[in-house]
Amino acid sequence: MAQSQILSSARNPLLKDIRRAISRGSLTESGCAVAETFHLLEEALRSEISIDSVIAAESVRTLVERHVGGLPNLRVTIVPDALFAELSATESSQGVMALVRMPTWTLDQLFRGQSLLVIFDGLQDPGNAGAIVRTAEAFGATGVLFLKGTVSPFNPKTLRASAGSLFRMPFLSGMDTDLVVAAMKQRKIDIYAAMPRAVKPLTQVDLTRRTAIIIGGEGRGVSRQLEHASTDLAIPTVGVESLNAAMAAGILLYEARRQRSLENKSEPV
Repeated sequence: MAQSQILSSARNPLLKDIRRAISRGSLTESGCAVAETFHLLEEALRSEISIDSVIAAESVRTLVERHVGGLPNLRVTIVPDALFAELSATESSQGVMALVRMPTWTLDQLFRGQSLLVIFDGLQDPGNAGAIVRTAEAFGATGVLFLKGTVSPFNPKTLRASAGSLFRMPFLSGMDTDLVVAAMKQRKIDIYAAMPRAVKPLTQVDLTRRTAIIIGGEGRGVSRQLEHASTDLAIPTVGVESLNAAMAAGILLYEARRQRSLENKSEPV
């Protein structure tokens, strides 16, 4: 059965560690990600990843204990509502956060099978990053690479926007661009970058091959180094030149899924 304890001091080392991790968008000192909201708690349980502890506001104690009460050796820490609000990374807190140990992955796991990779090249908005990871899972991507200079996958806002997909989608972070380009060339992966003024339209490329899709930063776009290593790809639009990063990624991933479904008639389009 889960064990509950009550904390009331903002100076408690556990709460200070959580506060630092949230403000930095990083893991706690013990290596846990901060997953806030009941939905992420449920997704962590469904994904069977390790949960070190759960922090709950006093007002939702009963509901939280109902969710995790049957789990052995799980620590549930209860704090006053006002103290939880100081910890929370959301404006409308649900009063619960879990400290979870994220799965670890290797490059080979990301490149498995008929690879379909998403590469974040300087993407800064955690909401965009999380939403794209969610889309990547939905359309059958094999992995996501967060290059150096990109928002952290462990940022609580990234986790929240992924709606649990980061618990299951293979990913690596802090990757060096040279290493990633060399790894893709070695594995003969086609590299595409969505560019507003590209000549080649999305509908004229074969995305059933081993493919990597680069999503550049919101301000500067794809870096010059990756632009040279990739084929520019245009998403046909009318009246506007460019799309939001998450929207562009969704269209590219859907087209890859559509083409791959047509190749395998047993799958729905």
